[in-house]
Amino acid sequence: FIVSWVNPDETYADVGLDSYVDEGFLTAINEVKKITGEEQVNAVGYCIAGTTLALALSLLKKRKDKSIKSATFFTALTDFEDPGEMGVFLEDDFVDGIERQVADQGYLHSFFMSRTFSFLRANDLIYGPAIRSYMMGEAPPAFDLLYWNGDSTNLPGRFVVEYLRGLCQENQFAKGELELFGEKLGMKDITVPVCAITCETDHIAAWKGSYNGVSQFKSKDKTFIVSESGHIAGIINPPSKKKYGHYTNDGPMEDPEAWLEGADYHEGSWWPRWESWLKKRSGKKVPARIPGDESHPVLCPAPGTYVLRSTKI
Repeated sequence: FIVSWVNPDETYADVGLDSYVDEGFLTAINEVKKITGEEQVNAVGYCIAGTTLALALSLLKKRKDKSIKSATFFTALTDFEDPGEMGVFLEDDFVDGIERQVADQGYLHSFFMSRTFSFLRANDLIYGPAIRSYMMGEAPPAFDLLYWNGDSTNLPGRFVVEYLRGLCQENQFAKGELELFGEKLGMKDITVPVCAITCETDHIAAWKGSYNGVSQFKSKDKTFIVSESGHIAGIINPPSKKKYGHYTNDGPMEDPEAWLEGADYHEGSWWPRWESWLKKRSGKKVPARIPGDESHPVLCPAPGTYVLRSTKI
């Protein structure tokens, strides 16, 4: 089951972290359990969805709810003490400007998100393309990842402020001080088996920052993987391509540099390794389920309608 998040506009101005945790994970998990008849799910969160997955895990622990059997994090940050290159955009003057923007508009436009990330790789994502297209008259290459990279998303106003102030600047979740649903959430509440995949040259969620967060989880069963390449290519890397290797280390998670120095390098995609990890924490295979029943009718063919919405300029 894949959850598609809507691309928000001003009508979502008051949607915050609580909604992304409650509706994005908890409601979705409950519906999956009803549809399948299963008692537990193996959950996955990519980037910010990985951050909110961590919040959901903490909340479920507080509620003594064991709906999530294992959690996988793709390039996700939970401890923002060292946000990597993104730190330059987390200073007060920048965040103050964003706060004024969302107060006026109700949401953060995707333009600001994509441009911010592009500034972190200015030569590759701004100057290089400008020189090739404007000065040399070359057409941009047909490249699937660049097309995906250009399909940015808006963020609701309240969510943006809570994320930037509470999580990024104040690091409340890492300190066990993030308040949601009447509970104080923290990383020490995460005890389920965890597999975290990070990317060596990720400029959005630095692998060392991700490592620092996962190392503080109280899970006894933790697997940490560093894939070659960046935020998207390092994840969307099927074995058939025989491209980009990855690093693993079964030793204790202490210092990230020491972990990498002692890690084993493996050729090719990490996908088969994750598949093996997931299989050990899953039930028996069952015939593919046919979507839809009386209480859960099929709405439309995949991938749904949200992806067809264009971003307002």
